[in-house]
Amino acid sequence: MNVPVVPLMAVALAWCVGVAMPSATASFPVVRQLKPLGVVRGEESTVTFIGDRVGDAHTVLVDVPGIEIIEVKAIDGKSVSVKLKADAKLSPGLYPVRLVTKTGISNLRLIGVGAMPIVQEVEPNNDFAAPQSIQLNHTVEGVVDREDLDHYQIELKAGQRLTAEIEGIRLGYSINNQNILDPYIAILDEGRFEVATSDDSSLLQQDGVCSFQAEKDGMYTVVVRDSAFGGSSINGYRLHVGTFPRPVAAIPSGGVPGSVLKANMVSIDGSVTEASVQLPSETADQWGVVMEDESGISPSPNWIRVNDLPVVMETEPNDVYTTAPMFEAPAAFCGVIEKEGDYDCFSFECKKGQKFRVQCYARNILRSPLDALLNVFGPDNKTIQSSDDAGGMMDPFIEFTAPADGKHTIRIYDQLRGGSPIHHYRIEVTPADPTFELTLKELRRDEASVVSVPIGGYTAAMVTATRKGYNGEIHMELAGLPPGVTATPYPVPSGRAEIPVLFTAAADASHAASLFMIAGHGDEKNFSVMGKLSQQHKLMLGQNRRHMWSYDTQRAAMAVTEAAPFQIELVQPATPILRSGSKDLMVRVTRNEGFEDEIRIRTLYNPPGIGVNNSRKIEKGKSETLIPITANGSAAVGKWPLILVASYPGSNGTAEVTTPAIMLDVQESLFKYEFPRTAAETGTEASVSIAMEVLREHPGEAEVELVGLPNGVTSTQGVQKIAADTTTVTFPITVAADAKVGKHKTLVCISRVKVGEETIIQTTGTGELRIDKPLPPKVDAPKAEPKPAEKKPAAPAAPKPLSRLEQLRQLKNQ
Repeated sequence: MNVPVVPLMAVALAWCVGVAMPSATASFPVVRQLKPLGVVRGEESTVTFIGDRVGDAHTVLVDVPGIEIIEVKAIDGKSVSVKLKADAKLSPGLYPVRLVTKTGISNLRLIGVGAMPIVQEVEPNNDFAAPQSIQLNHTVEGVVDREDLDHYQIELKAGQRLTAEIEGIRLGYSINNQNILDPYIAILDEGRFEVATSDDSSLLQQDGVCSFQAEKDGMYTVVVRDSAFGGSSINGYRLHVGTFPRPVAAIPSGGVPGSVLKANMVSIDGSVTEASVQLPSETADQWGVVMEDESGISPSPNWIRVNDLPVVMETEPNDVYTTAPMFEAPAAFCGVIEKEGDYDCFSFECKKGQKFRVQCYARNILRSPLDALLNVFGPDNKTIQSSDDAGGMMDPFIEFTAPADGKHTIRIYDQLRGGSPIHHYRIEVTPADPTFELTLKELRRDEASVVSVPIGGYTAAMVTATRKGYNGEIHMELAGLPPGVTATPYPVPSGRAEIPVLFTAAADASHAASLFMIAGHGDEKNFSVMGKLSQQHKLMLGQNRRHMWSYDTQRAAMAVTEAAPFQIELVQPATPILRSGSKDLMVRVTRNEGFEDEIRIRTLYNPPGIGVNNSRKIEKGKSETLIPITANGSAAVGKWPLILVASYPGSNGTAEVTTPAIMLDVQESLFKYEFPRTAAETGTEASVSIAMEVLREHPGEAEVELVGLPNGVTSTQGVQKIAADTTTVTFPITVAADAKVGKHKTLVCISRVKVGEETIIQTTGTGELRIDKPLPPKVDAPKAEPKPAEKKPAAPAAPKPLSRLEQLRQLKNQ
């Protein structure tokens, strides 16, 4: 049977990136809850947006056509009533909406659009014995509170298939790991046995879907709870219960714009239906299709990709990479890892030195259960490169250069060695041509940046470029701005990643909002290098700010907001700032009558190597302040747009505007100094003689001052004039007797060049001055004392006369 498949009217998913952090009390509206969570297509509905700072809401932005906003009416500061109508042909699914106030734009929320009637949960329904009875082919909206179990009872006939699909985490908003619903659903028979269950699913990620075919007539119960038995009063869900078709894979998973794709829709029960999918006329990173037959329409889409690559389906046998079938590249190689241990291989010819990108899509875009692993083999059948997950994504990516002419082969398989009829994939093989991606830096941590332009004033956003093989200048064009708003984009300099875009709203502009696009191209020699804006909206962050669920768009939101009570100017300096230099920037305000509050000033961003003092403010009743800035020795030379942000008390919290941009001219240093090692003794005079070089002509009278002298050391000529031919400057110094002895690495030369009313300043250091104690004076040697006269040895004593007996003994011995 050939069943038509309805294309989802949705925009592609993409990537992301922050303007400097505003104050915690900034006046951004926040939408924390929608009641109800969804609407029925073709019907007019009223949805209440509940949050903070929403009392001045006046419209709602929708990212896709098909949802008409009829009326927006603020109830109070925390709730807004929105009357809307979804087109009768709008495909079921989740659609982004953003509340717009006179002071800003809220966070993005997803609203459900379905084809089935909506039933509200009625408590108590916690007990299996006392469930809430519902009919088939309805959507139930309910809330899971802590340790809550919701029971819904349905009558089935033998052979009838019941499918239950839930939208839980996908409808939430929590970037602080609170009030997160991780739903678990189960189908129970009359004996209270679980006949089908689902916690997470590859198709719906942390939301589940399960299906069961009744073997006999009877009453069956669908149970909804949090998987960890948590919950809160704002953990809302939409439970779709019915006989509707539920494909879990579309194969092949993409095609060429404007064509009719012949796809196999693989159902949750394993059956396969041939379908004709009319693809959109424009490329789409992620395009949704829903399936409709006599039993109903699937409540959420299957995802495919639409681009200009020809689709190549795998042909078996293709398990062995050395004998893989040959195809042509560029192409999109599509297939299925059908069973455990399956390999799929594709070969194509390459010339030596050719560069290719190989991007696999499985879990990340297509919501396939495949945990893909890629290998690329060269003509010698040796591995060139392998990849599992890459770039923070769940799918592999490889960029390689062909080492030789000949056949190159791609092999894909499941990392866990699994496989099934829905382990499908799409491998896009393209030349590694230079490109880039554009994003808006996050305004607040983990929150996608929005742009609020005050009537008659200025604001700015930071655009970041992620480069792939292109390092030159990037020029940008913007489209889709609200009436009365103009943009001043600046080129992203070569080798740099970010630059501001300045927005201006005319004095007669009215409160309005729109979604705008940014497209970029390379310099004159690389005009064909293209890139475009994409934004990631983080909707659910878990522990350690782990990303759980997000929605990506290719347009950013802008609103014209209430005027600031003053005009602010950053005065353009007439002189440059030098490497290793400093400068004071003047900020002036013209206050409206009655506004005297303090205005805090900070930088939007710092040009490379530039430091800005962000602690300055314009005091109450004052009209100006000086902002000190510095440039380090490696600051990026060139002219950079510099914009300051002014924060002040607004009607809905802290409000912000920016100054118009000035062009800060960063130049090389004018002077080069070489400090000698100088030594002096306490209580003496000496000189510090510094070799110097004038690097280029300076535009005015120049002088240099020696500073950083230790305590007790002074110079009578601490400032010296500098001429074009000066090669040495000598500073006489006087070292006091009580100056601290030791090595002092504190000497710094401050050069100043006077140009009109401004002074160019360069600071160069550091030199060393060693202070020693004087050596003690020499003392005369003492006189030598006369040596005492030597004593003559005494004459030996006369021998003692022998007695008569001793004499007789001597005679006897002779």
